[in-house]
Amino acid sequence: QVQLVESGGGLVQPGGSLRLSCAASGSIVIINVMGWYRQAPGKQRELVASIFNTGIRNYAASVKGRFTISRDNAKNTVYLQMNSLKPEDTAVYYCNGNGLGYDGADFDSWGQGTQVTVSS
Repeated sequence: QVQLVESGGGLVQPGGSLRLSCAASGSIVIINVMGWYRQAPGKQRELVASIFNTGIRNYAASVKGRFTISRDNAKNTVYLQMNSLKPEDTAVYYCNGNGLGYDGADFDSWGQGTQVTVSS
C-alpha cells in the first residue's frame, strides 16, 4: 500500500506563484515516475508534468516555461513550482506515483488532490 499526500494549494492572484508538494509513503522499493495532473470543472484530467527517477522531465505545452517539476528521491517527494499563474490554471491538482513495492507488485497510486484557484 502506497499513499500520496499533497499540500500547498490555495488561492492566488493572476501572475502569482504557488508550490505544491507530494510525499509518498508505504511499501516502496522505487518510484519510477511521479507526476502532477489536474482536472478543471467539466474537463478531463490532464497531465501537467512528470519526472522520472533519472531526472527526465515532461511538461504539458500549456505550462512549459512557467511550471517546474522536481523531486527528492531520498524523501519520495515531488514538487511543482508554479509561476506566472493564469486563471485557466484553476483546477484540482493530483499527484501520481508509479513504481515497485516490497511485495514485488507494481503500484500506481494517486493523492487526494489539492485545489488551486487563480483569481483576482
